[in-house]
Amino acid sequence: MNIGILGTGFGGYHARLLSEMGQAGQMTVFGRNRTKLDELEAAYGVRTTQSVEEVLQDPSIDLIDICLPSSLHREYAVRALKAGKHVFCETPVCLSTEDIQALSEAEQQYGTKVMVNQFIKFDPAYRYLYDSVQAGTYGRLLSVTLRRETPPLWGDLGLANITTNLMIHELDMLCWLLGPTEISSVWGTADADNRQSLVRAQFIGQHTYADIVVSSQMPESYPFTVSYEAYFEGGKLSFHESEDAKGNVDTALIEHTVNGTQHITLPKHNPYEQSLRYALDHFADSSSSIISLTSALQSMNLAMQLRDRLSSKGV
Repeated sequence: MNIGILGTGFGGYHARLLSEMGQAGQMTVFGRNRTKLDELEAAYGVRTTQSVEEVLQDPSIDLIDICLPSSLHREYAVRALKAGKHVFCETPVCLSTEDIQALSEAEQQYGTKVMVNQFIKFDPAYRYLYDSVQAGTYGRLLSVTLRRETPPLWGDLGLANITTNLMIHELDMLCWLLGPTEISSVWGTADADNRQSLVRAQFIGQHTYADIVVSSQMPESYPFTVSYEAYFEGGKLSFHESEDAKGNVDTALIEHTVNGTQHITLPKHNPYEQSLRYALDHFADSSSSIISLTSALQSMNLAMQLRDRLSSKGV
């Protein structure tokens, strides 16, 4: 499958992963910065261009991998679908209900597929949680808390953006884990310039209570951290992973049952690579996908509902 990559930022990372995987055919990377394009060309043997039209209209390209700012996703995804190409899109896939409708209509109209990089579903710790729930390993899941905490590293993550741009990953997991879910309540607060925030949201599933805590206003010294606590009828799973400014990663998944406490050994999988590999495998068949546009839009709808509630409360 020949792939056109739009963007040289995270697109450069995708080019590296695809090159290492050896699963893609010819890759063509679009970008504005000639220096970055030259570096990618030298490193991975990709073709490069500063014309997005050249990529979209190239009949030899089967898949467009969109790594542009989210505000541009709708435009280029729809254009790619119209040109008869499948789309792999970074998160968040869109930022408005109008974008959701346009993407859904285009996918149906042109008969090509969109898959979204819901990489959390391929993270070994989160996959372990999902598989445990599906298998009933610890009995019924009663309650789950998902957390994501970061210093202010990622631009504007105030109340207007944090649910779509940071919490979206936990929402992807929540929808996958619980299925149809309703928002019970949401609370949030922002820092002095409204560019960083802390949000807590509660949800009621069919049989499970869930809450998500995300913060982009941790102190500069605080490591980027993700975690969860899952309470079951027959035990508890506790996961914690942090990465400091030097790139040191500390990961632990602990199982608590009547048989005692033990650390779970997780496989060393790169979730971004696994997500790309999964997409390439599933574009070629008609089986259902766990990273389909439909599944991504379920979580995005929740993110936008939370954003609107925070806005209406004036918090």
